[in-house]
Amino acid sequence: MKKLLFLFSLTLFISCNQNSSKTSEENISKSQKATENDSQPNFGIVIHGGAGTILKENMSDSLEQAYKAKLEEAIRTGHEILANGGTALEAVQRTINVMEDSPLFNSARGAVFTNKGKNELDASIMDGSTLNAGAVAGVTNVKNPINLAYEVMVNSDHVLLSGKGAEQFAEEQGLEIVDPEYFYTERRFKAMERARDRDKTENRTAFYDPLTKDEKFGTVGCAALDKNGNLAAGTSTGGMSNKKYNRIGDSPIIGAGTYANNITCAVSSTGWGEYFIRGVVAYDISALMEYKGLSLQEAAHEVIQNKLPELGGDGGIIAIDHKGNVSMEFNTAGMYRASMNKNGELNIGIYSE
Repeated sequence: MKKLLFLFSLTLFISCNQNSSKTSEENISKSQKATENDSQPNFGIVIHGGAGTILKENMSDSLEQAYKAKLEEAIRTGHEILANGGTALEAVQRTINVMEDSPLFNSARGAVFTNKGKNELDASIMDGSTLNAGAVAGVTNVKNPINLAYEVMVNSDHVLLSGKGAEQFAEEQGLEIVDPEYFYTERRFKAMERARDRDKTENRTAFYDPLTKDEKFGTVGCAALDKNGNLAAGTSTGGMSNKKYNRIGDSPIIGAGTYANNITCAVSSTGWGEYFIRGVVAYDISALMEYKGLSLQEAAHEVIQNKLPELGGDGGIIAIDHKGNVSMEFNTAGMYRASMNKNGELNIGIYSE
């Protein structure tokens, strides 16, 4: 009997010792991985697909899933570029391309229509390491306007090109040119017709009104930090539904719709553009960080929740700072948004939560 008890105790001791050793090895492995990860260069990416009156009760389950899937596809595209050592500028471009090619967003393929039944596209991009920037406005046949904005930045002496001149430059740079019919979507065309009918039936002469301003929201944007510590931001839009007089909003305006500076942060805006221009929203966030010492989140909150509403504007921003901190601040009912850090942690949101 004593022998049996001895053998049982010995077996139990060996088993416990093995389990303890295994647990210790697992803990060491986790610790090593955490240390290795901490020693890796920081990087991150954040995107938006527009802000506005986006309510869950107005969204079908299938459409919600479609938006989330496209947001995830877009941000993973940019994150993979950054993880492999690519530049923030490349990540911003390719991420925005995914959203430009989707009819879900008010940008390129899914752009809204003007009062004359056309699609007029705007975009901008900025390099935080050099403060170089490029932008285009009112283009009608360039498949990916963000790529044209990039070409303006790197292959011209200018910052902003518009209309026919911008389209000529696009052809000279070998960018993909499409028939304007490429941008047609039934949903956007019907929205323009409804807005145009309201103008007629209610004899409206004001450029904006509460019924139509929300039809602008849908702009796409991206901000990224690469492993070299460089920041970049970009924005692309179809503007406001039923817009007149070749109206141009904040998206192609550096400092309003897009801004990037390695000293502070990279920002892309979405919302009622006239107010973002008046408030120089993207730059204001950077300035509050640089001159007042605010954190990214503090600066974004001050501008979007206090300063912008005081002007009468609404919308939101996505931003990332030089340390990899992210902000997705908005004062509307919702904003399509997503972020990923260097650990691959993915966050996707639509509604105000």
